[in-house]
Amino acid sequence: MKRRTLPAAVAAAAAASLALTACGGGGSSKSNAKITGADTGKSTPSSSPSSSADTVQRPNVTLPSDVKEVFEGWHSSDPDEAAALEDAKRRIDATDAAIANNDLNSKAIPFYYTSKALLDAADWIKGYTDDGYTITGTTRYYDPQFTKYGKGSIGLAYCSDESKAYDKNRKTNKVDKTPVTNKSYVFYNTRMDKNAQGVWQASMLASVRGSAKCTP
Repeated sequence: MKRRTLPAAVAAAAAASLALTACGGGGSSKSNAKITGADTGKSTPSSSPSSSADTVQRPNVTLPSDVKEVFEGWHSSDPDEAAALEDAKRRIDATDAAIANNDLNSKAIPFYYTSKALLDAADWIKGYTDDGYTITGTTRYYDPQFTKYGKGSIGLAYCSDESKAYDKNRKTNKVDKTPVTNKSYVFYNTRMDKNAQGVWQASMLASVRGSAKCTP
C-alpha cells in the first residue's frame, strides 16, 4: 500500500476545520513546500478543453503506465455533485501524476487545490521527492458521499483501497510491498468549492487510514 496519507496531526486539524466551516470559508496555513501557484491558487490552463461537454480549459495530466486509478460508483444525477466528482477524479490523477513524474511545479495542483488543501498537497508531494520515492500500482476509489454546504460548496467523502498500490524507490526501483491489512483502506473527507472558472477545487482535505467506514 502507499506509505503516505496526511500526517495524523494535519488530518485531525483538517477534519475539525471541515466540521467548523460547513457554512463558511477555509482557513490559512504556512508551508515550506513550494509548488508554482500555491500562494494564489491560480494556474495557467492548457489550450484545449478535456471534453466536448466541458468548456473549462484544463492543464494536461499524464499518468505513467504503471500507475492506475479505478473509480467505482463515481456518478451522481445531481449536476453539481457530478461535476464535483469529475474534478475530484482529475485532482487525484493530478496528484499522483505530480508524484510519479517528480513534478513540484505541476500546474494541475493549484488548478484542483486551493487554500489549506493546496498547502497540504504541496507538502505531501514534496515528501515523496525528498525521500526519493514514487508510486506504482492500482488504487480503487469508491463509495462517494455528499454533503451540501451551500451554493458553490460541497462536502465529498469517499474511500480508497490501496491494497494493490505501492511506493517505489526511484533509485533502486524496489517496490515496497506490504501485507494487506485494514491500513490498506483510507477514508477521505473533502470540502470542494466552485471557483470563478467553474472548477470544483478541494479547499480542505482530511484522511483516516484504517477507518471502519472503508474496511471490508
